[in-house]
Amino acid sequence: MPIWEVILLGLIEGLTEFLPVSSTGHLLLTEHFLGVCNPGKTFEVLIQLGAILAILSVYSVKLTRVAMAIPYDPSARRFVFGVFLAFLPAAVIGVLAHGFIKSVLFETPMLIAVMLIVGGVVLLAVDRMHLPVRYTNAMDFPLSLAFKIGVIQCFAMIPGVSRSGSTIVGAMLLGTDKRSAAEFSFFLAMPTMIGAFSYDLYKNWSVLQPSDVFNIVLGFITAFIAAVFVVRHLLNYVNRHGFALFGWWRIIVGGVALGAMLVLGQSNDCPALP
Repeated sequence: MPIWEVILLGLIEGLTEFLPVSSTGHLLLTEHFLGVCNPGKTFEVLIQLGAILAILSVYSVKLTRVAMAIPYDPSARRFVFGVFLAFLPAAVIGVLAHGFIKSVLFETPMLIAVMLIVGGVVLLAVDRMHLPVRYTNAMDFPLSLAFKIGVIQCFAMIPGVSRSGSTIVGAMLLGTDKRSAAEFSFFLAMPTMIGAFSYDLYKNWSVLQPSDVFNIVLGFITAFIAAVFVVRHLLNYVNRHGFALFGWWRIIVGGVALGAMLVLGQSNDCPALP
């Protein structure tokens, strides 16, 4: 890939990973229309490490405080175990369905566009609901609530659904406010994305070329810088304005992409992994 394409994809990953708009969907559709070929779609998964490190850097003080409190604070242990419980469903399904997700779902741009539109409609509907709120602090979510959010996160295995979107919508429907739903989505992203990164690297290490490594590093750095900006400002925006902007964005992007594919077709000449 030319350097400008790597930087563009890194920016898209960093800017959209923690927004409820589907970073993977945006990456795959951008590559589709640019004619970018990444067999195995390893680049798209591995540059997520930049977004992971963005969370770690922004929340380093809070995470350090929680880690140090684990030996003597039951609430800290409950929080860590809750995030682990929420991560488990996606870990199991991700391993079992890895081949199908990468070779079929990631290679179906029409499905991605449709899921962007459907997810946008759902996000707009939930944002306008006056849902009862029982939980306002992501650090205090009960274990049962955390696990249910983790189950809902599994819908994001379908590109275009959005990992953050599914967890945020699920959390709100289960009784959280918008801010704590978004914050728990941040925390859950860490094990989920680290797991996806590690497993994909393990599965596709043999097909990586030296040029791929350079592209991944550059994409990672770009994604990190963009993601830091989003993580620092998203919670305050959501607290004030909700998720309507992101719902409309999904519908517009999905609609434009779907219309373009209906007119131009959705053929893909990229070679598949052996």
